[in-house]
Amino acid sequence: MSAVFNFTFVPWFRSVAPYIHMHRGKTFVVGIAGEAIAAGKLQHIAQDLALIQSMGVKIVLVHGFRPQVNEQLKAKGHAAKYSHGMRITDEIALDCAQEAAGQLRYEIEAAFSQGLPNTPMAGATVRMISGNFITARPVGILDGVDFKHSGMVRKVDAAAIMQTLDLGAMVLLSPFGFSPTGEAFNLTMEEVATSVAIAMQADKLIFLSEIPGIRIHPDQPESEDNPIDTELPLAAAEKLLATLTPGERPTDTAFYLQHCVKACKAGVERSHILPFAVDGSLLLEVYVHDGIGTMVVDEKLESLREATHDDVGGILQLIEPFEKDGTLVKRSRTEIERDADHYTVVEHDGVIFACAALYPYPEAKTAEMAALTVSPQSQGQGDGEKVLKRIEQRARAAGLQSIFVLTTRTMHWFIKRGFVQVDPEWLPEARKRKYNWDRKSQVLVKKLG
Repeated sequence: MSAVFNFTFVPWFRSVAPYIHMHRGKTFVVGIAGEAIAAGKLQHIAQDLALIQSMGVKIVLVHGFRPQVNEQLKAKGHAAKYSHGMRITDEIALDCAQEAAGQLRYEIEAAFSQGLPNTPMAGATVRMISGNFITARPVGILDGVDFKHSGMVRKVDAAAIMQTLDLGAMVLLSPFGFSPTGEAFNLTMEEVATSVAIAMQADKLIFLSEIPGIRIHPDQPESEDNPIDTELPLAAAEKLLATLTPGERPTDTAFYLQHCVKACKAGVERSHILPFAVDGSLLLEVYVHDGIGTMVVDEKLESLREATHDDVGGILQLIEPFEKDGTLVKRSRTEIERDADHYTVVEHDGVIFACAALYPYPEAKTAEMAALTVSPQSQGQGDGEKVLKRIEQRARAAGLQSIFVLTTRTMHWFIKRGFVQVDPEWLPEARKRKYNWDRKSQVLVKKLG
């Protein structure tokens, strides 16, 4: 195994650890478009879901079957009919849907049953359980269109699904529901997944879809200036949805977004739209800071705030690598616990990505900014500037006239932001007594206007 691999793998695996801890015991509802299976993506998706489940996540998997049903209809010489974004399910379409669902469940169960040595599924032993967890009702006649055997979710047996998940199994749901009289109704994958997520108050609703997510400017083509909006607050998502035409096709911007908004408004913490075309998109979204698709959240997950004692572990984990390479002076856990209220942190989704501490010297009308640290995962995204501005605000509020830093490696970063170098003799007497002359740290000062 190469040293280069070791050098990159170890920091990467450590950076994933907070997300592994965060998601353990959580419930994810994952909706897979039938197009993903038709495109041959099932095997890799199964491997990723098995890996996520192995790290303690409870998973409900809902599959779609649009292209599979259309293929069955075409083979029978029957045209697929849609209205209002839903299939009009006559007797022939219902038979085709039942056949497609049976075939897909067989393929999905087979994909999760693989366990060949030296493959991602080796030793996974994923158990899948299906059942009549969905009670449905007919769509009926809408704007003069009779939807026949197409239905909508009436009720989800969330308690039974949770009992099954607690057994360690993965729950597999097809887009079918049954009335109290035993009549079968063809449902949409998107509505089933959303209804299940709401009924269970799942931690995540994830759609593996045909689109890469929602762009910052949805009405403009893909470009460097128009990337995927990785985090969309609920209020902004609702505002955007109001400007869009109704989503009737899976490639329409509103198609998946309307379900994400509905779930988020009903208490599901986070809803995601991911591209199934990107291998590993599930892992990239769940275990990487910025993710790959669009996440709809009730509020911005990133917060700039003063630290509490609950943040001590996160601060230690953030600064430890920089202490080891000599960028920062080593601080003990006891010291950080004692000074927790001195720290400002940038937190994103429960993980601390930047911090700095402010130590005032009121007699000299100045303060030291210490331990300014930004995670390698978020460097270049402005977190350092955010923390610096907050530290300056705190110093001004305390009536101080300047802040200073001691650094051995990041002098130019501070100079670009208004700091000037001074002689160590400038330091307040109390700080000068603690100055390490062997370390030869540069002293830089910024006057506060």
